[in-house]
Parts: sequence; C-alpha cells; structure tokens
Amino acid sequence: MMAFISYVKASEAGSRLKKLYEKFRSPRGDIDHILKIHSLNPASMQAHYDLYKTLMFRKSDLSRLQREMIAVVVSRINKCFY
Repeated sequence: MMAFISYVKASEAGSRLKKLYEKFRSPRGDIDHILKIHSLNPASMQAHYDLYKTLMFRKSDLSRLQREMIAVVVSRINKCFY
C-alpha cells in the first residue's frame, strides 16, 4: 500500500510555488515527487531542498558516495522505492 499526498500541479501553481517549480525542475523538465509533496507549503519545499543540499554536498567526513549508499540502505529498509 502506498500513501497518496495531494500536490499542486505546475499549471495551477501560484507565483511563489511556480518560481520554486522552475528552480527545481530537472533537465528533463519534471519535478521530483519528493519535492512535489511540499507544494501545499512552498516554504517546506525550499527547506527540504536546502536540507538535502546540506546533507549531500557540504563538507563532511563522509564522501558523497558514502552518503548516497546510506540513503540507499535506509530507503531499502523503509521499503521506499524513491
């Protein structure tokens, strides 16, 4: 069973959300689902992205590869397909 979380479509986004959608759009032109779920609260979308960038890209004793491996293992344990 998978949870369903409503989100605002890009075509229905207000100005603040529209700017965030444009900012976080992938090279393929889509928005990751993990960000879309924050569309009802754009401030949380920005905060989620900032946290991700900090955890994955800022200076750390762990390499980027190690951080990605941790994310994969945790996702697997949680049965998360993302």
